[in-house]
Order: sequence, then structure tokens, then C-alpha cells
Amino acid sequence: MPRPSLMPLPNVAQQTTAIFGSYVLDGSHGGQRVLRDHWVILEGDRIAAIHPSRPAQADHVIDTPGRFVLPGLMNLHNHCFSEAIARSHAEDGAGKKNDQSIVYTVLLPLSKTGLDVLTPQERLDVARMGITQLLLGGATSVMEPFRNSLPEMFTAAEELGLRFWGAPYLFSAADPKAGNDGVEYNTTSTTGRDSERDLTQWKALYDRWQGKADGRIGLAMSPHATDTCDPDLLRAATAMARELNVPNTIHVAQSAGEVKTIGARYEGRTPSEYLDWLGVLGPDLLAAHCVYATDNDLQLMQSKDVTVMNCPRVFSRSGKTAAFGRFEAAGLRVMVGTDGYNMDLLGELNAAAMISKVAAGRPDVATAPALISSVTEAGAQALNRPDLGHIAPGAKADLTVIDMAHPHLQPHYDPCRTLIALANRSNIDTVIVDGRILVSGGRLAVADAQALTRAGSAAIQKIWDQPEARDAFASS
Repeated sequence: MPRPSLMPLPNVAQQTTAIFGSYVLDGSHGGQRVLRDHWVILEGDRIAAIHPSRPAQADHVIDTPGRFVLPGLMNLHNHCFSEAIARSHAEDGAGKKNDQSIVYTVLLPLSKTGLDVLTPQERLDVARMGITQLLLGGATSVMEPFRNSLPEMFTAAEELGLRFWGAPYLFSAADPKAGNDGVEYNTTSTTGRDSERDLTQWKALYDRWQGKADGRIGLAMSPHATDTCDPDLLRAATAMARELNVPNTIHVAQSAGEVKTIGARYEGRTPSEYLDWLGVLGPDLLAAHCVYATDNDLQLMQSKDVTVMNCPRVFSRSGKTAAFGRFEAAGLRVMVGTDGYNMDLLGELNAAAMISKVAAGRPDVATAPALISSVTEAGAQALNRPDLGHIAPGAKADLTVIDMAHPHLQPHYDPCRTLIALANRSNIDTVIVDGRILVSGGRLAVADAQALTRAGSAAIQKIWDQPEARDAFASS
């Protein structure tokens, strides 16, 4: 199969771009204010102005009625590789073994197998396919945890223009699998612990990629989960993250088995209490999922200013409620991420709203303003990046533009409620990162999306053809 070619990203350093919005979510005065019929003016990689009149001159003009101009949407929990392997294999209860989470039956073991069998070019093909799906799903900023033998994720993000925090995993036990009596925590190093090797590899990737692409590419520390990382690794990883001033992200209380394991190992502690005992909880931590966290756990995390990453659709696949509204009611900063499942961020926001309303039995939870904030302002706060997550002069020129003229969004009265209740990835019109137009008219503007998808899908099929994959997918 011939490999798809990519175009060089355009140089916009001296260019002005003017975007007309029938609606513009203005953040220049704090909060959310929808302006009617305004222009957003970009100069290079920054927002220069929001103005009611068309500028007299601009190098590039986007003037299409019916568009809703939003800050660039931030998807800070996603897995391109492992969820591509699981896609359509884990629905309807498939892929489970001995009633264990598919984290241990499919996602972790088969991502390891896949990285062992794919060539570097094939790994890059999967990475490019994933980044393409993220951009077409409306994301401008992504945090992506992945096994540290997949550095091609950084290359793909750099090539395709995404703002990207790569989060290479750290493990004490890097090969956990579901066994007959629960999860078996296997290591892959001869020392019996994978911690030192993974920390060394993480630091090498940090030295190679931190700050690349004019600061668009960075790293996050990513100890995988509470049950796959021992106290020494978690203390060391947290200390290094704070020394280097990078975000820290970890899976917390994502399965009943994890909660049981941590309680048995550490004197009845919950995963959140385990992290607090080790000094990990803090405003620099993005804690993914937390669906098995107790109410006391949520209070503890709120007191430490932790950000919870809520990914409702991937849990609904297995019949588990992951309600944004529950975390919101606990006073936590909550973000919505896609977890690699479809990578349709607008669809994920809709799911967060509906699941929360059903879970609470009330319509006034997980409202449109709160959910829009969860992929804009909340991300800027979680990452300590005041130049992201809002449209205001001086902010980064990251924008997501929605086509509100589509028939399934008409008629509408409130664009924010319409966005959350009715929109999906088919309404993504334009995606701009650092002033570069990466998606235009709903199509990838910097590469052939179909060619990238064909190459990535072929690589995933190679993993599906492995005996380990056939055994995993046959489990019930």
C-alpha cells in the first residue's frame, strides 16, 4: 500500500485571518457571553480582536453565515491506539473474561501486543489516523496517554498541527492481564519492577519533545493507574512532574477490581486515599474516570483541587453510569474527554448531559454552559494555561467553528443549548490551531484523511489477526 503524503503546515506568522460568526462565544470579559454577528481577528498565532465590523484587510477571510465560533475545544483524556484496537469488539458485553474490565482483557494486553508486532511506520499510520479523527471531532488541544513504545504519537501531532500533551505511561507492572482469580499484575523487566525503565524512557521523550513545534507539543506525566503503580513510582513520578512543571494524569477508580486491589494492598484505602497518602493529589492532577470513587473520595479530591476527567460514553458501553453531574455536584473541576471512543467531542458532551440528567432524575444538572466550560475554561485552569480556552485578545488562536445552519440544528433559539443537545461531529466546520486552518468545510485541510484512515485501519487489522487478539475477542 502506498504511504499517504502530508503537506507542510502553512506559515501564518505574518498573516491576518478574519472569521465571521453569527455567534461568537466571547470570553474577553470573563465567563461566557454569546455575541451576535461579530468577527474574530487572528494575527499569526494569537487572537487580535473581536469586532462587530468586517476588517478592511485580511490575508484570509472565512465569511459563512450560521457559524458558531468557539474557543478551541480541549479533549484532555483520549486513547487513539488502544481504543482503535477495541473498536466494535467490546460492545454488547464482548471482550470480557471472568467478569473483569476490558482494561485488563483487551486494552492493555492487546496494545502491548500491537506495539510489539507493528513496524514504526505502521505505528505512525495508526497515530495519524487517530489525530485525524480528533481534529475532525473538533479538538484543538489533546492529552493522550499511551504506552511509551508509541513515540509516533508525537510525530503525528506535530505533522498534523494539533496542540498535544503526550502522556507516555509509567508502570510498576506493565503487563496486567485478567486471570481466573482477578487481575494478574505481571512485569516485563528482569528486575521484577518496570518503574525505573519507564521513568527513564519518559524522561528521554521529554528531552526529545517538550516544547517542540513552537511550544505546541509537550508532555504530561502519566502513571497508568493506582493498581499498576506502586508507592515508590507514584512518589517519584509526582516529584519529577512538579520539578519539571508538567501536568500529571492517572486513571483512578476506573474498575471495581482496582478498588478491591488497592484496599487489599494498602490497609483498606480507596484509590483516592492511596494517592493522597502518597502526596499525589493536587491542582496539577487530572484524575481519569473516578466512577467507583465514593462520595468521601470526591470530597477529598475537591479539597485538593483535582480535575476529574469524565468520559461517559465508554462506560455506558459496559452498562456503567459515569455522570458528569455527580462530580459537578461535589464541587470538582470536571472536564469531558472521549477516552478514544469515537472521538466525537460534541457527541460526548451530549452524552454527558443526558446521562447526568437521567442519573439525577432532574433536568437542571450538567447544563449547556457547564459542559461548554468543561472543554474550554476548565482545561485552561487544569493546565494553568490562561492563553487557552477562551476567545479574547492575546489568547492563542485556537478556534473550533460549528455549522449551526445544518438542518438538524434548525430552528434554534439558544445556540449553546442547541450545541449540547443536538450537535455532533458532522457539524464541525473549521478547526484552527495557532492560527493555522487544519479543518475547513468539515474536511481535513492538511492531509488526505481517507488515505490516512486506510493506512491506519490496515495496521489495526494486523493486530486483529494476531492469535492473542482472536483469543481476547472470543472471551465472554
